[in-house]
Amino acid sequence: MYYEINNLNTNSMKNLTGILVFIPVVFLIHSCKPDPKLTPPVLTSAQVTEITYTTATAGGELTDIGGAYVTARGVCWSTSVEPTISDYKTTESGGLGVFTSQLTGLTPNTMYYVRAYGTNSAGTAYGNEVSFKTLQIEVPVLTTTEITSITQTTASSGGNITDEKGGSVTARGICWSTHTNPTTSDNNTSDGAGTGSFNSSLTDLVPGTTYYVKAYATNSVGTAYGNEISFISLTTIPTVTTTAVSSIKQTNVVGGGNVTSDGGSTVNARGVCWSTSSNPSITDNHTTDGTGTGIFASSIIGLTPKTSYYLRSYATNSEGIVYGDVVPFTTQNFGTLTDIDGNVYKSIDIGTQTWMAENLKTTKYNDGTAIPLITDNTAWLVLTTPAYSWYNNDAGTYKETYGALYNWFAVDEVSNGGKNICPTGWHLSTDTEWIILTTYVGGVNNAGGKLKETGTSHWNAPNKDATNESGFTALPAGLRHDYSGEFLYIGMGGVWWSSTTGNPGNAYRWDTYYERADVGYNGDIPLQKRGGFSVRCVKNN
Repeated sequence: MYYEINNLNTNSMKNLTGILVFIPVVFLIHSCKPDPKLTPPVLTSAQVTEITYTTATAGGELTDIGGAYVTARGVCWSTSVEPTISDYKTTESGGLGVFTSQLTGLTPNTMYYVRAYGTNSAGTAYGNEVSFKTLQIEVPVLTTTEITSITQTTASSGGNITDEKGGSVTARGICWSTHTNPTTSDNNTSDGAGTGSFNSSLTDLVPGTTYYVKAYATNSVGTAYGNEISFISLTTIPTVTTTAVSSIKQTNVVGGGNVTSDGGSTVNARGVCWSTSSNPSITDNHTTDGTGTGIFASSIIGLTPKTSYYLRSYATNSEGIVYGDVVPFTTQNFGTLTDIDGNVYKSIDIGTQTWMAENLKTTKYNDGTAIPLITDNTAWLVLTTPAYSWYNNDAGTYKETYGALYNWFAVDEVSNGGKNICPTGWHLSTDTEWIILTTYVGGVNNAGGKLKETGTSHWNAPNKDATNESGFTALPAGLRHDYSGEFLYIGMGGVWWSSTTGNPGNAYRWDTYYERADVGYNGDIPLQKRGGFSVRCVKNN
C-alpha cells in the first residue's frame, strides 16, 4: 500500500486532496442550517375588556411553543397598527395556555392596537391584532341636596358627586341666584374636591325672596351641575334672645328670653326648650310662656341633679319658629346632712325649700337622747310617749331603704320635752311646708306622681304617674297601724308626719299610694298619734 501511494501520479494526488477538503466543508455547511423542527410560537390575541379612561385588560393564548422553550410572552400595543415588542408591552410568565395582561398609562379617548406575542429561540411571533378605544373623560355626575335650615338670610344645601367620569374633581360647591339655572358666575361656595357628599351654607340672602340652587363640580373637561332646587327665604320670623339661667338647684332652674321683634306677624308661642344634647328644640322638653313680644321667664323643674343641660329660647309665628342662643348649665349635686347616729342623707332643693330626699332613720334625738324601740304591738298601742320601730321589726331588711317609723310623741317637740328628732339645722316638716311643696310641683291632685321614686322595684305596679320630677324620691315605707300596731302597706304607700296638730289626739300626716297620682293629707283621724309613720325633715331658713 505504501508503495502504491507513493507511486501515484501527480494528478491522482490532486484528486485525492480535493476530496479530503470537500468532506469537512460539506459537513460545516450542513451543520449551520436551522433545525427544521424549531419554529416560533403560535398564539392568538384576546379581545380587550375592562376598558377605562387609562387602563384596559388584554391577553392571549399560546397554543404551540414551536418546539422550543418560550422565553417571553405577553401583549404589545401602540396607537399604530401592527404593534411589536419595540412598542409598549407586558411580560407574563408561563408557556402554553391563556394569559392576561393589564394595560396602564393609556390616554383617554384614544384608539389602540394590541397583539399578543411569544418568543422562543426560533424568534418572536404575534397573534391577531385587536383594537379598542379608551373611554372619553366627561364632566362629573352629581345631585343637589335639599334645602334645609331656611331663615331670613341663610339656608343650607350641598351636593353628592357620584362619578368623576375619569377626571379628578378639583372644585365643588353650590351656586345660587334669584334667576333660574345659576352657574359659578353667580353666588357660589367652594367646598373642597373629590367625590362624595358635601354641605354648604347660603348666606346674605334677602328675606322673602325666591332663590334657585344647583350643586356644581369641576374636572379637567369642565363644570357640571346638579338638579335645580328652589326655595323662599323667610320673611317674618320673630327675633328672640335667651337670658342667662339663674336660681340653679339640683332639679330646677329659671330660664327665659326676650322676643325683641315679632317679624311683622304676631308671636303665638314663646318659651324655652332644653336637653342634655346641644341645640335643643321644641321636640325636646320645653315650656310655653305666653305670646307676643317682650321679656318672659320660665320655671323649669324635673331636672336631674349634677347633670349638664343646654337651654335656648324660642318664638313662633305664622311664618315659622326661631331660636335664641344656646345657654349651657349644670344642675347642682344632691346636698347631704348627717344625723346624731352618723347616718348620711341626701337633700334636695325644691323651689324655695330644702328637703331630705330620704326617710329619717335616727334612733336618737339630736341631743343624744335615745328614742325607745318598741316591737310589741300591744305595748305600741297604749303609748303616749316617744317610740320608733322598723317595719316588721326587721332593721336588717328595711332600715337602709325605708328608714324608721315613729309615733307622734317621738316627733312632736311639745310631747317629747322640746327635743328635735331632726339633725341640727333641720326641723320636722310643717303642714304649711307640705302645702308649699305640693303646690310647687303642680298641686295635690298630681303631686304624688311628681314626688314618687321611679326606676326601682320598691313601689308596687302601676306606681301611677310616677316621675320623681321634684327629686323628693318618696318611698313606700308603709306604716304601723294606730288601731292594731300591725305593719301594713310596704310597697304600696308612704305616710309622713307633719308637725301640725289637728283635732285633740290627732295630727296632720301626708301620704301617697301606688295606685294614685295625688297626695292626701288628714288631721282628723281619731287616735292617729299612735300610728307609726315616716319622717322627712326640712332645712331651717
